[in-house]
Amino acid sequence: MTQLRPILLVEDSLNDIELILAALKRNNFANEIVVARDGDEALDYFHGRGKFAGRAELPVVVLLDLKMPRKDGLEVLKELKADPLLKVVPVVMLTSSREEADLVRSYQLGANAYIVKPVAFNDFVDAIRQTGSFWAVVNEPPPMGKA
Repeated sequence: MTQLRPILLVEDSLNDIELILAALKRNNFANEIVVARDGDEALDYFHGRGKFAGRAELPVVVLLDLKMPRKDGLEVLKELKADPLLKVVPVVMLTSSREEADLVRSYQLGANAYIVKPVAFNDFVDAIRQTGSFWAVVNEPPPMGKA
């Protein structure tokens, strides 16, 4: 039996973190949800630094906000997809940006999906359910440590 890998949520908005966690809980996801509050923390997770020192497992999917302080989602995406061991991790851009330039740049850098956060709570919960169900349940990720 395959061990459930965590979902890495990279989000700076406390309100959005609470909404996403509530949506995942409401949809009974068994995966651990790890929260990084900005791009630097996300990279710390992947490299086992800072508060994530010693952490070795890759997430089953990264839900990555675009607009964040310090290091934004595009910078994180670029670094992940440039690393031979990390480039296989699915990255879903989860953002409020409807700007075509953000969408195009995300896909150019290797995003696996681009989802605009719905405004209505029920639509938001449904979007998270569909996203989580596909990436954490339906999709077959590569074995850990294999590129």
